[in-house]
Amino acid sequence: MSEFKLPRKGTSDNPVRIAIFISGSGSGMEALLNYQNQNKCSHKTVLVISNKPGVEGIQRAKSKNVLTKIIELPKEIKKAREAHEDLIQKHLVENRVELIVLSGYMRILSTRFVGKWLGRLLNIHPSLLPKFPGANPHKEVLESGTKESGCTVHFVDSGVDSGPIIAQEKVKVFSDDSLEDLQNRVKLKEHKIYPRVLDLLCEGYVSVNRKQEVIIEDHSKN
Repeated sequence: MSEFKLPRKGTSDNPVRIAIFISGSGSGMEALLNYQNQNKCSHKTVLVISNKPGVEGIQRAKSKNVLTKIIELPKEIKKAREAHEDLIQKHLVENRVELIVLSGYMRILSTRFVGKWLGRLLNIHPSLLPKFPGANPHKEVLESGTKESGCTVHFVDSGVDSGPIIAQEKVKVFSDDSLEDLQNRVKLKEHKIYPRVLDLLCEGYVSVNRKQEVIIEDHSKN
């Protein structure tokens, strides 16, 4: 896979244009939109794409006056995945999107699509990667008996939850936690860490070296 090409440096007057991909309630998307609306940001959400109709996240995006597109996987055609991603790409180009943020998006993107956006495609995963990748991290965390979990923001590469890690937040896991208890505790961290990472990335403090390790410059004096 080619080198990571990160987005340009944005400003509040010329913010990096973001598309958020969702598949469900959109709580993380809503938290990010609230953050952008309440702060002078170097990034702005210009498009929300859902691969599922009727989900709560669509209405949440519309209530924030963000352009929303429902792009379902085409049925009964050959190369449906390719056609689906081509249609997504069309809308990204039309809206001059510069950075994609996955927020509860439940489709795995193809290597072809990821290659076009490498370095400009982020995901948040509800575990401390590389531990507990995949679709059921909370269940696996509770079954493992581990005392710690959290969330990870990472660049997306051709693997599953395997791209370079940008930032993580930890939470405690208690012996009497239910799936919902752990999920809600992690979500609180997710809603804070994603906007913070986007600030760092879009203000030019994040880079990826040749070993595909993330470097974050000291910005404490800025």
